[in-house]
Amino acid sequence: MERKLMKSYSENSRRLLITVNVLGSAGPLRFVVSENDKVARVVATVLKKYGREGRLPVLSSDINDFFLYSASAGVDALGPSDLIGSVGVRNFILCKKQKQLLMTEGRAHGITQNGKRGWKAWLTKSLHFKIHSH
Repeated sequence: MERKLMKSYSENSRRLLITVNVLGSAGPLRFVVSENDKVARVVATVLKKYGREGRLPVLSSDINDFFLYSASAGVDALGPSDLIGSVGVRNFILCKKQKQLLMTEGRAHGITQNGKRGWKAWLTKSLHFKIHSH
């Protein structure tokens, strides 16, 4: 079994121990990935591990419902086809995409934020609310 696991990683890629914090969850998930793994695969792994551990809040299993951010390198979400090792960090934050309603011709349409403001804006807004609400 160990031999099979070792074959799944390319000899040209390094393995990285990464930490992913899921917004709203009690603690981080840690696991090993190949630096050549795509972000979409990492998000899928996070959602599987999160579900197996029975964590709350319950999340959907659709990788398209989430953004993955570097915890320290900028405010833009990583693209699903980006390589996880290309960012140069090992700490990430997984956020659920927020749906907003847009009224167009009398109909409500759900649109998803583009990831430009993301978790840092949410965190700043949450902290601002908590400080000023007391």
